[in-house]
Amino acid sequence: MFLETHWLRRFSTLGRMRYQQFTLTRPEQPRGDDMRHRRSWIQGIAIAGLLALLPLGAQAETARWEIDPDHSLIEFRVAHMVISKTSGRFTDYRGFIEMDADAKTFKAIEATIKAESIDTNHEKRDGHLRNADFMDTKQFPTINYTMKSAQKDGESYKVVGLLTLHGVTKEVPLTGTLNGITKDPWGNTRAGFTADGKLNRKDFGMVWNKTLDTGGLVVGDEVQIHLDIECIKAK
Repeated sequence: MFLETHWLRRFSTLGRMRYQQFTLTRPEQPRGDDMRHRRSWIQGIAIAGLLALLPLGAQAETARWEIDPDHSLIEFRVAHMVISKTSGRFTDYRGFIEMDADAKTFKAIEATIKAESIDTNHEKRDGHLRNADFMDTKQFPTINYTMKSAQKDGESYKVVGLLTLHGVTKEVPLTGTLNGITKDPWGNTRAGFTADGKLNRKDFGMVWNKTLDTGGLVVGDEVQIHLDIECIKAK
């Protein structure tokens, strides 16, 4: 009887000790705010994992597109003797466009034109445009354009860039369109663009002129710019 009572007391004491130990050491149950935080954290990981599994083609891709001068045109027009306009073009240039063709967004546009390549289909006039009265191509052999910003406006784009001409750099805006993207028979991906703009030649230090007997000027101040550009996606 004594032994039974002794062991019963011992088991009772051990039971109380185990209960107290369990109560003190078991992890605290998370509260409502903690549970919501954990659920948000787990959901965030799940979403990130799903995005990582998306194919690369579904993500934005910015690529470089080189200007193809054989299928492009850089043209200008200026008033001549008030009553008409004279047009010309540049024949030697290079440049590129960096864009995401799927999103139709532009990251960079740069172009360099050799001023000496001006061509108005009149040799004497071209010589005059190359000398110090106008572009002074010996001192300023290149014309450069670098995009500062591009904004989509419906189906067209408004591009603002820095034009360096005759040693002067000024902002010149262009309004253009992305005409389409296609593949040629040789496996190249091509994109076509059209853009228009204007500048005042006097802003670039080209002030030469003569007054007509009727009071008008031989050369207008405003120069209209027209671009037809075809680019090839770099491989």
